[in-house]
Amino acid sequence: MTTAVLPRRRIGTSELEASALSLGSWHTFDRMDFADAVTLVRHALDQGVNLFDVGVYGMPGKPPVFTDVLWGAIMRAAAVPRDTYLASVKLWIEAFDGEGFAPQLKNAFLRTGLDHADLVILGDLRREDVALEDLVGDLSTLIEAGLIRAWGVNNWSAGNIHALRRIAAERGVPGPQIAQLKYSVARRAIPDGEPFAKLFAAGLSMQSSDVLEGGILAGRTSPEREIGRDPGSVRDAIIATVPGITELAGELGTTPAQLAVAFTLTHPANATTLVGATRLEQVRQNIAALDLVERVGAEQLRSLVEPFWVDRGIVDPEGP
Repeated sequence: MTTAVLPRRRIGTSELEASALSLGSWHTFDRMDFADAVTLVRHALDQGVNLFDVGVYGMPGKPPVFTDVLWGAIMRAAAVPRDTYLASVKLWIEAFDGEGFAPQLKNAFLRTGLDHADLVILGDLRREDVALEDLVGDLSTLIEAGLIRAWGVNNWSAGNIHALRRIAAERGVPGPQIAQLKYSVARRAIPDGEPFAKLFAAGLSMQSSDVLEGGILAGRTSPEREIGRDPGSVRDAIIATVPGITELAGELGTTPAQLAVAFTLTHPANATTLVGATRLEQVRQNIAALDLVERVGAEQLRSLVEPFWVDRGIVDPEGP
C-alpha cells in the first residue's frame, strides 16, 4: 500500500522503525470533513508515513473530544491493514493508580479500535506521589501481555529519564526508548542541551513535537485553537521572530512551515517529527521539507535559523 518515500529511523533500541514524519491527532481530525480526512491519511500512507500519534485528550470539566475516535474510523474507512502502520498512544500520569495504566489503555483501545499499541508515550510528570519504579514495572507488564511494544515519555526532565533507564536496567526490563520534546527553530534549549545529549548518546531517540508552535511559526500568529504550554513564557518572543523566518523562507524558496519542519529533521537523535495537518496540501508541504534539508544541508540550515532561537538561556536544558 505504501511506497516508502519517507526514510525511517529506529526508535531507540527497539524493533520499531518510524517514518521521518509522523501524523498527530490533537485538534486535527475533529476540524475536518471526514472524507477529506480519509483522503489525507491515504496520501500520507502512500508517501511512507507509518506512525500515527493518538490520545484521549478530554479533561474533566472540559467539553468532550473525539479526535481519537475519528482517527479510528478514518483508518477503518481507509482500509489500512494494522500491520502496515505504528500506533502511538498517550497515557497520563494523572490517572495512574493501583490498577496501573491498563484502564487507560483499555479505554483508548475502545475509542480507537486498536487491540495493541506499538508505542505508548507517558504524559508530563506533574505528580510527586508516583514512584518511577511502579511506572517501569507496570509498563513491563503491559509489554509482556502484548498490549504495547515500546514506551517513551513526553517532556520529562533528563534526570528523570536517566532514573527510568537505570531502574529498567536493574530489573532487566525495557526502559524508555523515545522522548517526545518540544523542538523548533525557537524552542531548542532542552533538545540541544548537554543533559539530553548524554541520553541521546546512550541510545534514546527523540520525537520532535510542537514544531510549528500551534501554527505561529507557519505565519498564523493569532491561532484560534488551543495550543501547547509555553515553557519560559517566550511565546511573544517567538511571534516576534515570524517576519524574519518568513523572509528567510522566501530566500530559500520555501515556506515558513517547511523551514520549521526541515529544521527538526537535522537533529541527529530525531527519529520522527510529529506534525498535524487538516489539509492535504499541508501533508504535501511537510513531506517536501525533506527536500529542503537535502538542498541546503543540515549544518547550513541550523546555522541560518540560529537567530530565531529564543529560549536559549531562559529554559533550563535539564527539562521540567
